[in-house]
Amino acid sequence: MSAGAPRGAGRPEGGLRTSLSGLTTRGRSFLAAGTAAAACAYVLGQGELLRVGLLLAALPLICVYALHRTRHRVSGTRRLTPQRVPAGGEARVQLRMDNVSRLPTGLLMLQDRVPYVLGPRPRFVLDRVEAGGRREVSYRVRSDLRGRYPLGPLQLRLTDPFGLVELTRSFSTYDTLTVIPRTEPLPPVHLAGESSGYGDGSRRSLALAGDDDVIPRTYRRGDDLRRVHWRSTARYGELMVRREEQPQRSRATVLLDTRRIAFEGAGPDSAFEWAVSGAASSLVHLLEQGFSVRLLMDTGDSVPGEAGGGFTSGGHESAEAAGLMMDTLAVVGHSDGAGLSRAYDAVRGGGGFGGAGAEGLLIAFFGDLDDVQTEMAAKMRQRAGGAVAFVLDSATWAGQPAQNHALPPLEQRLSRLRDAGWTALAAPPGVAFGELWRHAGTARLSTGTSGGRA
Repeated sequence: MSAGAPRGAGRPEGGLRTSLSGLTTRGRSFLAAGTAAAACAYVLGQGELLRVGLLLAALPLICVYALHRTRHRVSGTRRLTPQRVPAGGEARVQLRMDNVSRLPTGLLMLQDRVPYVLGPRPRFVLDRVEAGGRREVSYRVRSDLRGRYPLGPLQLRLTDPFGLVELTRSFSTYDTLTVIPRTEPLPPVHLAGESSGYGDGSRRSLALAGDDDVIPRTYRRGDDLRRVHWRSTARYGELMVRREEQPQRSRATVLLDTRRIAFEGAGPDSAFEWAVSGAASSLVHLLEQGFSVRLLMDTGDSVPGEAGGGFTSGGHESAEAAGLMMDTLAVVGHSDGAGLSRAYDAVRGGGGFGGAGAEGLLIAFFGDLDDVQTEMAAKMRQRAGGAVAFVLDSATWAGQPAQNHALPPLEQRLSRLRDAGWTALAAPPGVAFGELWRHAGTARLSTGTSGGRA
């Protein structure tokens, strides 16, 4: 929903009977005192006391009716900026109340519902809103935990000038704040299997050596007339233009291991959260470098979907796909899978790197790997021109001694991946991902393996 979209006045919470339940202690006291005075005056035959009693009893009822009639004439607007923030970042929520009735309001208390992880529930007191007037208030929310959090619905408590009645009314709409993982700026290093993300690759989609090599296409509205190829136009009998060279985009897959058995602990400083943050940083960096990127899970699910081979395309569609991948990482949780076979099938069978032959870049974030899963991960390297693995040992991250004898030592896992051609690095607790990224480039150059700049 776009920021600043107006919210309607909502729906009433009930009829007049419900409004009667909104009597405050003062209002109920007035009603009780008036009823008692009227009863006593009737028994004693005191006309003056009867009039006083009727006035005391009628006043809160009149306030109930008046407030019941006017409470539908208040509208609200919420503006959330931005709607997507990194973990630890702040978003600003601006509330605006408009009095669309011809009468001024009494005391208003504005309250917005927010999840407890975003902070305390904001409350504001508006003294009086004149007829046709408006009031604006704002508050800030932040969360150290990624996720999608609803804001609202907005609640408005209306009171009469005498404080006899207090009615609560809820608006029906809400906004959603998406808290994405933290990302780190990464230095450009040589990791890729192709020469670069954009251009200068060894393969060209079209030859432009001379007039005889031109591959024309039909003229489209908006094409530059200077590109019209007159020989082809005369040959085909319709306006033809020269194609321009299409730059080859290197492809990259970011694989995130989400298996529950591969990670221990929870919270912002856990191993799994570090892996999610690292995957997000890799995606952002590769997109900035001009790569066509996809996010792959151990379950075999790919973001973007299968359209375009599951990779981002250029322009506006690429920006939408990037937002979709970050939204996916904002809510990703542990899977119940025990292995990496589905991810292996996706890498092997999806033409995951543009078809046959070794090309493209594979960046993986692995949790605990037993012998079988280490072998499975090693085989993934066969389909990639460049492969970098960041391996996390959950026992080390949890501050516990390694007790799972079914798992090989971390160095042994790294060695087996390196023997298969991976650039494999251990990710110890507290390490900055930017440093590991730089070390990955250094380790690849030290092995004498050629790569592109990522």
